[in-house]
Amino acid sequence: MVQFDDDTHMTLVRHGRGPGSVAQAFWSQVHPVFMLPPLAASLFGAVLAGTLEPAVATAHAVAMFAAVYTAHVKDGYVDFHVRGEDDDHPLTERGCRVGLALSTGTFIACCLILFVLVDWVAVALTAPTWLIAYYHAPQLDMNPLTATTGYPLGIALSLLGGYYAQTATLGALPVAFAVVFLLLLSGIKVIDDTKDYDYDRSIDKRTVAVTVGPTRAYELAYGLMAAALSVVVAFAIARVFPPSTIFAALAFGAVALVARRAGPRLATMLLIRGSYVFLAVLVAAVWFEPLVALQ
Repeated sequence: MVQFDDDTHMTLVRHGRGPGSVAQAFWSQVHPVFMLPPLAASLFGAVLAGTLEPAVATAHAVAMFAAVYTAHVKDGYVDFHVRGEDDDHPLTERGCRVGLALSTGTFIACCLILFVLVDWVAVALTAPTWLIAYYHAPQLDMNPLTATTGYPLGIALSLLGGYYAQTATLGALPVAFAVVFLLLLSGIKVIDDTKDYDYDRSIDKRTVAVTVGPTRAYELAYGLMAAALSVVVAFAIARVFPPSTIFAALAFGAVALVARRAGPRLATMLLIRGSYVFLAVLVAAVWFEPLVALQ
């Protein structure tokens, strides 16, 4: 068992002493609002596959957790220790490096499991999520395209990887759903970045809002979300998606109409929670489709 003295604890965390303070500081980097969608997307991919190998699904979901944890630790490190944007951070620079080492080691272990249980393609679909997470700050978040699509692309890859890990193949259905999530979440990310318009502009951080202005950013964001919902409806009518997925589009559309009248901060909160409802209805539609067919 590894023993830490108080001096070691202090090199990892900025506040408090002892194992409890260390555990609390590392746990603080788990942000459920942003952590749950990639995990849900991974499991949604498994649901789409129609079969479930628990060990494979667990390995892929834990890999997604490790990737997002990497993003949170690296983002906090850059924002506080490098850019000085944040007022406080629970981890020291060394603590951040230890957190990144642990999350990266976990991710690599999961990829090795996927390689053994599935094949190298499963790893190839999974590995980019860590690259997106690690290089989000300060590289990808300085460009309007990559700052907007990084997180949505990670979730799209999570869905595809979750599906492939179960089936060792890809088809039109998971790819279509991945495109829907990429469009929908990119729209939400544009709105999210709009709330920091003044600060981002002051530090030359080129988000979509800074590049084209808040008004046009709003138009682009809701255009992307409308496109995603249109794809769902069109594919549901064409029976590519289960017909009941139309209810997911209607539910999120109702939230988006309310959010459009709100400011960027409230709109972001509403849209993120609306995306949870959207995903939940999609899961129910796919999960219960075989039962409906038997009636």
